[in-house]
Amino acid sequence: MTAPEDLQWLARAVELSRLCPPSKTAFSVGAVLVGADGEVLSEGYSREIDAHNHAEEAALAKLPADDPRLRTATIYSSLEPCGQRASRPRTCAQLIIAAGIPRVVVAWREPDLFVTACQGTALLISAGVTIVELPELAEAARAVNAHLLG
Repeated sequence: MTAPEDLQWLARAVELSRLCPPSKTAFSVGAVLVGADGEVLSEGYSREIDAHNHAEEAALAKLPADDPRLRTATIYSSLEPCGQRASRPRTCAQLIIAAGIPRVVVAWREPDLFVTACQGTALLISAGVTIVELPELAEAARAVNAHLLG
């Protein structure tokens, strides 16, 4: 059974993905970082800060790297965090692991469009991060990216 809070925060991440400047070469993704007490720590979306910015990266950049709340937080992302990346030295999965975030909730697994077999989920699981997928919000996340999916 899915916690109502998980659906609420993931729906917010999907809503944020609609703010992304359009791109023909990258997904539009939203992310919400929520503390263990239910407080929003930060939000972000793809291309919010620059043309290569990913949603999780944008949300994490708004907090100090050593913020102790990260160790008990959940990050909600409309798309699986990236496990491969050409535009930055660290993937979103690596940034999440480095921040010590123990739980990730996603709406949609990254399709094989820009990378073959996204490894984000596998990297996170191998680092001990709990992954929750809420497929009931996958269609909403895909709809934001319909221009890429043909």
